[in-house]
Amino acid sequence: MPGPIEDFYAVIPAGGIGSRLWPLSRAETPKFLHDLTGAGVSLLRSTWDRLLPLTGPERIAVVTGQAHEQKVEVELPDILEGNVFIESSPRESSAAIGLAAAILQRREPDVIIGSFAADHHISRTRAFEFAVEQAVAVARAGYICTIGIPPTEASVGFGYIQKGDEMDVDGAPMAAIVDRFVEKPDLETARRYYADRSFLWNAGMFISRADVLLAELQANEPELHAGLMEIAEAWDTGRRHDVCERVWPGLKKIAIDYAVAEPAADKGRLAVIPGHFDWDDVGDFASLAKLISDGHPENMSILGQNDKVIVDESTGLVVSQTNRVIAVVGVEGLIVVDTEDALLVTTSEHAQRVKSVVGALQERGRESVL
Repeated sequence: MPGPIEDFYAVIPAGGIGSRLWPLSRAETPKFLHDLTGAGVSLLRSTWDRLLPLTGPERIAVVTGQAHEQKVEVELPDILEGNVFIESSPRESSAAIGLAAAILQRREPDVIIGSFAADHHISRTRAFEFAVEQAVAVARAGYICTIGIPPTEASVGFGYIQKGDEMDVDGAPMAAIVDRFVEKPDLETARRYYADRSFLWNAGMFISRADVLLAELQANEPELHAGLMEIAEAWDTGRRHDVCERVWPGLKKIAIDYAVAEPAADKGRLAVIPGHFDWDDVGDFASLAKLISDGHPENMSILGQNDKVIVDESTGLVVSQTNRVIAVVGVEGLIVVDTEDALLVTTSEHAQRVKSVVGALQERGRESVL
């Protein structure tokens, strides 16, 4: 591509603890701060590097929590100080993305923003850039746009987007109107969606003019919108702290899919670009095992100290962060995550259930390992 997109700003929401990746992902060191692919950099840094050709370093903002501010700045030394937006507490994606949209819209009224998760893995980056370029063209036409991923299997782990009629937008040859959003389906339904090529995985990427996104938020969640606008008005002034302390804790917790995307789809104002690149949300250890198996699922994937792991006719994933020797013999689809203060043993089949362990530890007051 010839260079950064002039009117475009990338927003990276960097929150959540990635509870399905416990005990590797913790409150203080969530998954976006880890190198989970062997690339030598964290998922957050990979996201920054992927967006850089589209924006330049001056037009990337990160929304993150107070506990992660310093670590984000270490991971991203080139980010402008004024482009790190700190949440005083987690309030879900509508508040995080809406806050960034409101601040950036006050600074630059006609800005187009794109929201891209800090903890996803993407390869074939030129195809990613092409999808974003098209989405920006659609956003200029007044639509909210998302990027959907053509399914590679009948997955029950993702929500789905059904694309409808093709659109006629200059610079966006693959754009289509979104017919509907679908929650995570059961396996039989997922198989139907996989066979019907009009369904795409919802990858949680949204591109829109900031004022269009905020108008949709105002129509559907007026109290949340009013609170965010009040915070944004004070953000670049000496009143920021006092206003945030008063307003932020009372903001409604709601995902942007429900507050913005689904209502926009119902009105025919949501578009989708199929993203023909390799994408993974690294949602659990089963997906991580596939990601780092390098196309050889019949092997045992190892993340960490390989010389401490002995494998004999076994498959799955071992994450080693201690000096313990780990021997795995004759087991299929095994997941072992060995950290200094916690050990997880499960299988690929039950990887999604790891989140329940985090809930159980919270109930027992074991915050020291969370």
